[in-house]
This record gives sequence, structure tokens and C-alpha cells, in this order.
Amino acid sequence: MTEPVFEKEYTDTLVVGGGQAGVAMSEHLGNLGVPHLVLERDRIAEAWRSRRWDSLVANGPAWHDRFPGMEFEDVDADAFAPKERVAAYFEAYARRIGAPIRTGVEVRKVERNQGRPGFTVETSRGVIEANRVVAATGPFQRPVIPPIAPEDERLTQIHSAEYRNPRQLPEGAVLVVGAGSSGVQIAEELQRSGRQVYLSVGPHDRPPRAYRGRDFCWWLGVLGEWDAEVMKPGTEHVTIAVSGADGGKTIDFRELAHQGMTLVGRTKAFQGGVVTFEDDLADNLARGDANYLAMLDAADDYIARNGLDLPEEPEARRIPDDPACVVDPLRELALDAAGVTAIVWATGFSVDYGWLDVDAFDENGKPQHQRGVSREPGVYFVGLPWLSRRGSSFIWGVWHDAKHIADHIATQRKYLAYHAAAQRRETSAPSTSSRDDASAERVN
Repeated sequence: MTEPVFEKEYTDTLVVGGGQAGVAMSEHLGNLGVPHLVLERDRIAEAWRSRRWDSLVANGPAWHDRFPGMEFEDVDADAFAPKERVAAYFEAYARRIGAPIRTGVEVRKVERNQGRPGFTVETSRGVIEANRVVAATGPFQRPVIPPIAPEDERLTQIHSAEYRNPRQLPEGAVLVVGAGSSGVQIAEELQRSGRQVYLSVGPHDRPPRAYRGRDFCWWLGVLGEWDAEVMKPGTEHVTIAVSGADGGKTIDFRELAHQGMTLVGRTKAFQGGVVTFEDDLADNLARGDANYLAMLDAADDYIARNGLDLPEEPEARRIPDDPACVVDPLRELALDAAGVTAIVWATGFSVDYGWLDVDAFDENGKPQHQRGVSREPGVYFVGLPWLSRRGSSFIWGVWHDAKHIADHIATQRKYLAYHAAAQRRETSAPSTSSRDDASAERVN
């Protein structure tokens, strides 16, 4: 239910975005007594509702992918919550904390005021004056389809953000470009529906879904990986292939190929109805294997070092034989001859801060900040990958980052409160000009 149109109003802190980041910010701001307002252009957690495919579940178990203050009511702790249940969770959480969220309100422009504090915010329902603005719109704002995409009206081409289910695509084979969590789950669903699927696999990390009785989210936690503050060199553009689908399982590209999927290297170009691929499939799979085995090694070391009683799992180290498509990889594919009628681009997203007209970005439009505190005073970012650590874009990580930002805002408010109080004291104090003049005469 949307709020009535408002003409102009004032708030201390305006939070833009009513997803997990916006709800987390509201909780911490409320706990600190900071007056605030959250604006959401659609519904609370809308991205989980309508910008994900139908069968999507959370990539982490319910005990992990949640806020500290509330558990999922109807999802087993070790299960993976369906997307609708995740959206309902955030809606219930917002009600629980009394978050002042207005839905159906789009923020169109934010400008810093000149000669006075704060910002003027133009919205679809009026103007708001705010001392501070928190951008909580997350990282998945603008779907990215690379410029190599062919201009061919015979092909149905959609981004993974638009994909819903196999019935959405025309009959025929499908090329899925991108083998991160989204791409591999979509490719597997299409394969199960009876489609011939070609999956373009780039560099990736491939953690075990679980090992020796513990989910990989737990392993990353006890090994300190979630709190890593910087990416390891060379990992800036590496995707992670992990899935909570079908109760959760380790992604194994070779097994998918043995089941009929055709793996190819990174997609290089399209010309004359033919797509060409890089000769890097084997290298990319080997890199994923190395990441997988390194995590098993780290887990084994941790178990031995701490004397944990967890069952051994030697079968986890078995790597399937290379399928034919890896031994003799395709370097090109004639789309018509292969019966390919659709391409799903699982190629990620970019941020879009066109509405935020402040000096907070570099020349490429990337936010410049320190743990979410922007270089533009009074502007903050939350919900972005690696905002403060590896876990920043996960539900629990967003919550902790939001607390840091709320604490920063509360501290700034204390300084300003002192300034206002000092001004009142100075204004109300009796004049001392005569006494000061006399003192000056004595000194001289």
C-alpha cells in the first residue's frame, strides 16, 4: 500500500531502497534514535519478488542468510529459503522494527544544498529535505549484456534478470553465457526441461556446498574468509559457482556435461550466425578445481588443529573424468545448425546512481567510499560487494555494514548537537564587552 502524495517534508536521514540494505539501515538508525525515512519505488524486497527466476532459492542456509534478530519461521535452519519466503522475511522484519518505509515512491534526483546543510531530494511524490542520504539500492541495478551480443532477430536474447522458467523461451537449444551461480542454475534447469544447453564457462571459484557435515558458509566463517577485507590479487572478476537448489549441492561442471550439457569456453564473438569461444575451458575448470580442493585442505587442517569430531569424506576429492566437450572443446558453433534459438546472458550487473547528483564517484561511476562512508560528506552506501569485507553483499553482512554506517551518522549528529547547544549558550550569555575593554586597557 502506497503512501499519499506529500508536498515537501524534512528528515534527518533519507534511505533510498527498501530491500535488505534499507531494512537493515532502518533498524540501526531507529535503535540510535536517528529520525529517518526509507523510500522504495516498488515493494519491500522487490528484487527478490520479481527480478529473480521462479525456482530461485537463497544460496546460503536459513541459519546463515538472515538478520541476527529474527529467524525464518517456516524454513528449516539448514534448508535454503525460496525467493518468495525471503521477500516475506524482510517484509515481516520491517513490520517488527516499525521501519518507516514508504513504497511506490521513486527517488529521481539528489542534490547537495548550496550555502546550507543537507540535500534536496526530488521524488515521484514531492520534495524532501534531508541532512544525510544513504544509497541502499544494492549492486544488482542494471543488467549487463556485453557488446558482443549479436543483432539477430531470429534469436531470443534475455538477461538472467529477465529469465523466469524454461517455458519463457522458444523451443530449441539454448546458449547460456556465464557460469556463476545464476548461469549454472539456469542452465541446469533448462537441461532438466529437455533442452540442449551450451554453457559458456569462464574463470570461477567452485566451493563445496558442504564438506564433512558443515555447509561452506560455516567453513568460510570459521576460516575467517567472510571477514577478508580485500580481494586476493587476480580475483576481481572471478564468479562463484554455488547453489542452494534441490536442497543444496556442489556445482560440478563435468557431471553436468556427462548428463548431456555441452561446456564451452568464454564466449568470444558472433559473426554470420557463428559464435566463437576462447580456448580456455580446461584452464577455467582446473582453476575451479584448485579452489575447491584448497577449501577442502583448509577445512581438514582446521579440523585437525582443533580436534573436531567430524566425519571424514574422502569421496569429496574425486574429480570426474573429463567429458568429450572438455577433451575436444568446441571453438565455434553455427547457431542454426545447432538449433540454438535463445541466448541467456548471465553476465552480471552494474550499479546505476544516475539519480545521485553528488561528488561521490570516480570517472567510471564507481562509488568512492571507506566502509560505506562516501567521500561526499553526508552520503553513504550500503549493500555493495566488498563494502567492508567479503561478506558485505550477503544478508548478514549487509546488517553489520549498516550498523557501522548508522554509528557514523549518530556520531556526526552528536557533533552537530554540541554545535547547536554551544550557539545557544553563546547567544544567551551576558555581554562581556565592557569587562574585556577594561582588561585590554590594563594590559596596554
